[in-house]
Amino acid sequence: MTSLRAKKSSGGFSLLELLIAMAITITLMTAATTLLASALRMRSRENQKSDALADAQRALNILSREIADSGFNLNNNGIVASDSGLHTLRIRSNLNKYDLTASAAARNGIQVPGEDANEDISYFTNLVDTTKYLARHDEYGSGSTVLANRIDEMSFHYFDQKVTYACKSRDTDISDPSVAEVVSKAQAKYVVIAIAVTLDQVGIQGSPGYQPSYSVLLCSDVALRNAGLWNY
Repeated sequence: MTSLRAKKSSGGFSLLELLIAMAITITLMTAATTLLASALRMRSRENQKSDALADAQRALNILSREIADSGFNLNNNGIVASDSGLHTLRIRSNLNKYDLTASAAARNGIQVPGEDANEDISYFTNLVDTTKYLARHDEYGSGSTVLANRIDEMSFHYFDQKVTYACKSRDTDISDPSVAEVVSKAQAKYVVIAIAVTLDQVGIQGSPGYQPSYSVLLCSDVALRNAGLWNY
């Protein structure tokens, strides 16, 4: 009799207990999976954000450096007004004017392919498969190259004196400049560059891991060092 009671008391879990344990386990696994998926989406979004901003910042640094040399060894500021505007900019310079290894034609103007690299440069955006690229075209050098793989807007503004302005993160362009832009780009002594990068929304609002769209505006004001800045 005692042996029978011992056997009964040492029996396994009941069916109800197993069902409850399984339900708790499934609930915990679902919650953990949801949290993990949300964390992975957030990490992917942050990586995307870092890559996009780093790409745009590198492009902005290149533009600022090259635009500053616009008009080098020329008798003007180097901006080609007919090919420049709010979203495009073309600049010229004569970098090899005193390079004795270059041909006479190359030293005297911008006209020799292969010798006048980096002396006639255009910057513009190009839309391909819903992605907007920031492109640089070297007329007498390397041709077209991509400086940034994904931007949303690029703007150029032209001033004849140093300017202050607002560069608000969620805007796509500068605002509240302290002086008006010049009518003739030949009078420009400063160029302000604005590049906007927008990250797309991730997920659906209210769902786990949802990330709203996010915009960043990068700005740089460049003094055209060859535009006779000492005259004002």
